[in-house]
Amino acid sequence: MGIFQHAWQAFRRAGAPAALPLAVAVTAALLIGTSDRALAQGAVKSVHKDWQIRCDTPPGAKAEQCALIQSVTAEDRANIGLTVIVLKTADQKSKLMRVVAPLGVLLPSGLGLKIDNADVGRAGFVRCLPNGCIAEVVMDDDLIKKLRSGKTSTFIIFQTPEEGIGFPMSLAGFGEGYDKLP
Repeated sequence: MGIFQHAWQAFRRAGAPAALPLAVAVTAALLIGTSDRALAQGAVKSVHKDWQIRCDTPPGAKAEQCALIQSVTAEDRANIGLTVIVLKTADQKSKLMRVVAPLGVLLPSGLGLKIDNADVGRAGFVRCLPNGCIAEVVMDDDLIKKLRSGKTSTFIIFQTPEEGIGFPMSLAGFGEGYDKLP
C-alpha cells in the first residue's frame, strides 16, 4: 500500500467524517472557480519558489487560516487545472494535503500521486463543490519527507478509466514554505 493510500486510510480511521464539514468549508473559503480551473484566493503572505502561502479568514472562523498552495495545468491541456493546498488543522495536530481537481473527474479512480516518478499511491475523492472535486489526506512524516526531498510530483486524475491526465508540479520551495506555515 502506498503512503498516499496509508495516509488516506489513517484519515478515515481518525474520524475524518466528523471533521470533514470544517475542512470543506475552509477549502471553499480558499478557492474560487474561474473557467475549469480552481484558483486559490486570499492574501499572499509569502512566496517560496513555486509555492505560495495564502491566508484568509473562513466564514465563521475566529482566526485567519493559512495554507501552502500551488496551482498547475495539465501537460497537454492548458484548460484543465489542479490546485494543491497544504495546511495544518486548527488544533495543530494534523497536516492535511487537499487537492482540488476539475469537475468531470472519474471519482472511483481516485487521485494518483508520483514523486520523482515513484508511485506514492492513490487517494479517494471526498466531495465535489461547484468549483471542483476534493481529495484529502492527513500527511504523515514519510510523505512530508518525500515531498521535501523530491524535485517534482505528478498528480493523476482520470476522466475515463483508460485516460489518465498528469499534472506535473514542482516541489521547489515546498520544504521552506511548509516550515513557514503558521
